Amino acid sequence: MHVISKKRLKDFYQTYPNAKVALNNWYRIASKTLWTNLVEVQQTYRDAEAVGNFTVFNLKGNSIRLIVLIDYKNSIIFVRHVLTHAQYDKEGWKKDGWFQ
Repeated sequence: MHVISKKRLKDFYQTYPNAKVALNNWYRIASKTLWTNLVEVQQTYRDAEAVGNFTVFNLKGNSIRLIVLIDYKNSIIFVRHVLTHAQYDKEGWKKDGWFQ
């Protein structure tokens, strides 16, 4: 998969350095994998779930929520939000125009 953009991951772990390993591991796996549907994503990340148009990954013991839009047809993952669990619970990310 082509991941756009790693910069959002880096921006997050510059603020939350303890997230660096988990986000880099996710990036490494996602960029080397060719997922064609959510079921395949869940074979790698069983806690991944569809929420609106997004796929939400629970990383680092559920302390990080990685919210992406996956274009399975073109093998592209758009990183939309990287949040702490507390930030995710505020649901501001649902105002993203790509959510629905």
